[in-house]
Amino acid sequence: MSDALTIMVIDDSSTIRRSAEMFLSGAGYRVVLADSGFDALAKIADHRPALVFCDIVMPRMDGYQTCALIKRSAAFRATPVLMLSSRDGLFDRARGVQAGSAACLAKPFTRDGMLAAVRAHTTGAPD
Repeated sequence: MSDALTIMVIDDSSTIRRSAEMFLSGAGYRVVLADSGFDALAKIADHRPALVFCDIVMPRMDGYQTCALIKRSAAFRATPVLMLSSRDGLFDRARGVQAGSAACLAKPFTRDGMLAAVRAHTTGAPD
């Protein structure tokens, strides 16, 4: 399964990270977890994820800043970043798009919702 797509999940909540890891690894994806924007930026070059889920509300560096920094990098400009938000308002979606986000997934998310989002934004995804 070494050709499995790698998905990065950035969230300061260990519960959210564990849920996402369970859903994604159970579907055959490799999962890289980061507990902050800084942690994600330190790991992204080593793991080269096909897709990134990024929480919006995090301490020190929020999801919008993290997304913008990922998108500013030539190596990851084409990598889809999907925002995770418990605030599902129009303003949050607009700010996510402005930062370079491909979509916004509302929390709490379901297994099916998360896997559908991965399939919609990647190619070569498991069924």
